Amino acid sequence: MRVIVTRPEREAQRWVRDLCGHGLEALALPLIQIGPVRDQANLIAAAQNSDGYVGIMFVSANAVDYFFACNPSLAIKLGASGTGNSGTRAWATGPGTVRALRRTGVALGRIDAPPSDAAQFDSEALWQIVGSKVRSGERVLIVRGVDAFDGSEPSGGSGREWFAQKLASTGAHVDYVVSYQRLVPQLGAVERELAHQAAIDQSIWLFSSAQAVRNLQTALPEQPWGQARALATHARIAAMARNAGFGVVWESRPTLQDVLAALKSTDEL
Repeated sequence: MRVIVTRPEREAQRWVRDLCGHGLEALALPLIQIGPVRDQANLIAAAQNSDGYVGIMFVSANAVDYFFACNPSLAIKLGASGTGNSGTRAWATGPGTVRALRRTGVALGRIDAPPSDAAQFDSEALWQIVGSKVRSGERVLIVRGVDAFDGSEPSGGSGREWFAQKLASTGAHVDYVVSYQRLVPQLGAVERELAHQAAIDQSIWLFSSAQAVRNLQTALPEQPWGQARALATHARIAAMARNAGFGVVWESRPTLQDVLAALKSTDEL
């Protein structure tokens, strides 16, 4: 079995190492490129006003990394008082974002996130944890990314929009700040040949973002995907892969152990 890891470069290399360490053949084919926003004034202003927010929701580990890269003093502040429920909380949708917050210096006692055994790690799971704690009139900041070419939040971010709507229904006020941008990588001849082969040779494409599926379609608009197989780490991503024409699509929770178990089960079919 060969697994094609489509995460951004840094994350893809980590997943390749982990999968290979468990006896699988894995190759990185990053389909999303991540970079900082050019104007960081809004990021700095948001951190300076952090005391006004009951919670700061980070949509991903990248959101964490780029937010605190220009606001290191806020990480120190959130790490200095790690107990109790008072003060601004850091909200994360899954374990990868929690790890990024801890790596940055945010105290574990300041973080709200779905439990490690949650059925899924997404906005809906996070709402089950924090929704009952939000009061009318309170303010929440959502830290997210945008597509570099048009500055938009892709439709794959519907979970965040759902979360914002739930907050609004409680009477809370929602602000947004962009901490990073997503770019469409330019695939070279080697990468394009790998993608063409993986579309027909029974490789399994590992998708952790609907944006990666879209970027693959953009890069290879004429490629049919009817023979291709994919493992998606969320139902929304799986739906995008099916819409793109992937012949077989499985779903898995996004943790390494769950992905390994899912890959093993596909190998037995």
